[in-house]
Amino acid sequence: MKIKITAAALAACLFMAGCSGAASVNTSKNSEPVDITIWHYYNGSQKAAFDDLVNEFNDTVGKEKGIYVEGHSKGNVSELENAVLSSSRKEVGSEEMPDIFSSYADTAFELEKEGLLADLAPYFTEEEQNSYMDSYIEEGKIGLNGELEIFPVAKSTEIMMMNKTVWDEFSAAAGVSLEDLKTKEGVVRVAERYYNWTDGKTPDIPYDGKAFYGRDAVANLFIIGSMQLGVELFHVENQQVTLQIDKDVFKRIWDCYYVPYVKGYFGAYGKFRSDDVKIGELIAYTGSTTSAGYFPDQVEQGDTITPIECIVLPVPSFEGGAPYIVQQGAGMVVTNGPDDKVRAACEFLKWFTDSEINTEFSCSSGYLPVKKEANAIDVLEKVMEENQVDMPQKEYDTLINWLRITSCIPIRLLTAEVTQERFWNTIYRTRPLQTGSRWRRFWQRAAAWRKRWKTIFHRNHLTPGLLR
Repeated sequence: MKIKITAAALAACLFMAGCSGAASVNTSKNSEPVDITIWHYYNGSQKAAFDDLVNEFNDTVGKEKGIYVEGHSKGNVSELENAVLSSSRKEVGSEEMPDIFSSYADTAFELEKEGLLADLAPYFTEEEQNSYMDSYIEEGKIGLNGELEIFPVAKSTEIMMMNKTVWDEFSAAAGVSLEDLKTKEGVVRVAERYYNWTDGKTPDIPYDGKAFYGRDAVANLFIIGSMQLGVELFHVENQQVTLQIDKDVFKRIWDCYYVPYVKGYFGAYGKFRSDDVKIGELIAYTGSTTSAGYFPDQVEQGDTITPIECIVLPVPSFEGGAPYIVQQGAGMVVTNGPDDKVRAACEFLKWFTDSEINTEFSCSSGYLPVKKEANAIDVLEKVMEENQVDMPQKEYDTLINWLRITSCIPIRLLTAEVTQERFWNTIYRTRPLQTGSRWRRFWQRAAAWRKRWKTIFHRNHLTPGLLR
């Protein structure tokens, strides 16, 4: 009888362990380790930071729990997307689907319809899910019934960065201030004065003024600019999209980007606007927070190298517009597979998004931490001190700007010159939609139109003022 009771109790224990949501990967010495393959698009310092943390996981938690993670960079976002889609379709020459891969919502949405993604909600308690920024978790619920299929690991938004060295000289001569850069219309006015100021330096050569400003990700100008002016460009309901184009809104965008571009006040020359700052063709641009590490420390023109300082500013919004800023950055998606694989993948994601570890990654990569408690200045300072992180001032300023936004602390532009406090209260993201990647690429390709317009006007000796 005693033996029967013991067996029954043992069976009950095994049953309860199997049903527990907190069950972990099998870590017995006799079990085979679970191998997890991750595909991502990190490169340069971001890849190095990610690789270091993967090695740390393998040597600590992974070793303890029988999990081995191997990361592979697939190039840029587009190359990663193509590799994942090829694998999902089992195309000739494609690799086997990874266990985890970086993905934006639109790509994940396409794979979700094929049933290829794991629902991660059962592997995270409600308390664990609530520890992440609410909008990041909501963004990942792309399943038809709200399944959590994209997990946040690193996010970004946009900032404005500027060559402070040239700005100081120009602002003193032209009588402008950083207050004039609070709005897009103000940037246009300042850019015109900068063009005329640089043009005046060579009175014997007319119309050789320099562009003041440029921007990466022109698609964000349309999407966020439209939201600021009261129209959601991509309105998604029940996973169906309605494209909402408002003539007056697009006229405002045209006036604040394409017109100054054709006039020479704005510019775009290299692959990224930070490249244009480096060669002295621009002094300011709007780009991702992750671009802070690429902002140059010197301007190189011919044989002349000039050291420069940097100012980090919030992104200008439209005059009278709502205070929207973009939420961007891919999450991690787990491929639907055996339970031990999915659990192991989630173990790594939990570890990687631990507040201090995730903040350490932010310090090295320029991405923003994803947990609520990690979006605090004291956490950043603690991680920097404990890990002896020597972060460049421009990257530190970028993170501080964001942490002040997310913690609802009044934002002061990073200079004593500005006295007015600024608040951002709405972080916007587009919802996943059918062929969403193609739509966004369409708006991004609109950037090429600016060069065509400029060429047309110059070839035909037309006055840019006609655009008005």
